[in-house]
Amino acid sequence: MFRRALLPIPFAAALLVLSACGSSTNPAATPAATPAVSAQDALPTATPIKHLVVIYGENRSFDHYFGTYPVATNPPGEPVFTAAANTPTVDGLTTALLTNNPNATGAANVTKATAMGFPTTDMNPFRIDRQQANTADQNHAYTPEQLAEDNGAMDAFVANTGTASAGGSNAFGTVAQVMGYFDGNTVTGYWNYAQNYAMSDNAYTDSFGPSTPGALAVVSGTTNGAVAVVGTANTIPDNAGGLTLINDTDPAYDVCSSKTSTVKMTSKNIGDLLNAANITWGSFMGGFDLTAQNANASVTCGRSTYSATLNTSPTDYVPHHNWFQYYASTSNYSHARPSSPTTIGFSKLADGVTPEPANHEYDYNDFVTAVKAGNYPSVSYIKAPAVGDGHPGNSDPIDEQEFVVNLVNFIQQQPDWKSTAVIVTYDDSDGWYDHKFAQPTTSSADAVTVETINGPTSTVNSTIAGADQVSGPGTCTSASAKPGVGITLSPVNGRCGPGTRIPFIVISPWVTPNTVSHVQITQSSVVRFIEDNWLGGTRIGQGSNDANAGDIRALFNFTGNTGPASTLFLDPTLGTKLSAPPAQS
Repeated sequence: MFRRALLPIPFAAALLVLSACGSSTNPAATPAATPAVSAQDALPTATPIKHLVVIYGENRSFDHYFGTYPVATNPPGEPVFTAAANTPTVDGLTTALLTNNPNATGAANVTKATAMGFPTTDMNPFRIDRQQANTADQNHAYTPEQLAEDNGAMDAFVANTGTASAGGSNAFGTVAQVMGYFDGNTVTGYWNYAQNYAMSDNAYTDSFGPSTPGALAVVSGTTNGAVAVVGTANTIPDNAGGLTLINDTDPAYDVCSSKTSTVKMTSKNIGDLLNAANITWGSFMGGFDLTAQNANASVTCGRSTYSATLNTSPTDYVPHHNWFQYYASTSNYSHARPSSPTTIGFSKLADGVTPEPANHEYDYNDFVTAVKAGNYPSVSYIKAPAVGDGHPGNSDPIDEQEFVVNLVNFIQQQPDWKSTAVIVTYDDSDGWYDHKFAQPTTSSADAVTVETINGPTSTVNSTIAGADQVSGPGTCTSASAKPGVGITLSPVNGRCGPGTRIPFIVISPWVTPNTVSHVQITQSSVVRFIEDNWLGGTRIGQGSNDANAGDIRALFNFTGNTGPASTLFLDPTLGTKLSAPPAQS
């Protein structure tokens, strides 16, 4: 495949215009010599990584996908997983946690199960088979996730986040489904990536709550600085004159967003910093191209994709997952299309002044098109169409694995694989059980309100608990607190964290195969890595967690790496190893 190298802006853009318009001004002009390396590869970086790809999945906890790693059940007829002899242990589900879990006897769990008519004897963790990949979506809002952890007792998941699947049997059909986990016979591809690359067993969301807070954390390190545009937008007062977003709300800068509840963010994000340094980057969202038509004839914001596992067709594009659409500086309200595959990731056109119309916001397919054209952005955030993003209810581990494996297989066949790192991680845990508790480092205190009700014969005081509950009613206690956007002294509320533990895998030739890092990291550690690698350690500020986030370089080996030949090609459906690279379309 011929690979066009990129030239520095605005020279590269100028050549693109000449190419598009022909050479009428100078028909005999000779094309400039192709540089030995692309503009991205020529950029100075703190590590050998020149291309970072962040595949951001939905709603899985670490124990839910890796609790029994590396031991799989291997029932007949399912993909077989056998771990290497030197596989390190992870902080997963011990025998005690599997057979005598605190959730099995937690008082709140017993009360809820009894009230719903479910058995109270089935609340230990249990294996979910590959045939049960289509699960319920658990409760994963800001406050219920805190209540489930019960100040570190980790014994109230069934009561606070558990949801059942209609028609399921045994624990799978009750609120105890939240205790279920998959093993290497279903998430086989991820277990094989862990065997051959590196993963963390100590990665967390920056704060409790669902998708939108997680989407904001991985690009900005904060959920403060929210402004409700339509409706109340799932925000709470931050106790310093502003608002903090704590639950899902659509972005104000998106034509596909809700008409009843939207929010905008006023903080900076990593895209702003990359733009200031003239570094190419992009947000690539499944379903973002409103000019495309799917095989089922679905179009615009309602494009959908059929899943045989789910037997339904979820809508591809989910606005409240789109990181950069919440910010005026990095949004693309109308989903305008890029001028050319060779301008994807750039900010300006040939004149160095006119903005590239897509403003770094693209469809997932645009990533593949750009890379095939030799235009591989330095930083790429990728979200699958909803059917493949892993979110229970509109996705499942098998469809999710197919998307991720196809993408990684493609990336590993590119010339720049030798300088690429792929991160696979998640926006939240979906409320799925995980036994690890992280002591809060970002305190919050959404105040408890005492409501006075005056009756004809008496006065009654009733307590209304605040959003924060992890350390007690209305509190999330930590020795430290973060200021907010535009606030230099006062700590702000609504940012209780770290939240829940999530999977975090690094796929790159620059790791030691089959390693597990125990260094505590969060979603904003991704922001920190970009800042440290490309931006000389420049930070977002404004109370962003990037300044104190754990360093993901603990997952890399930049001195004794295995080399550019370190590839692993997998079967997209089974997650098992292939003997040769798959054909590219």
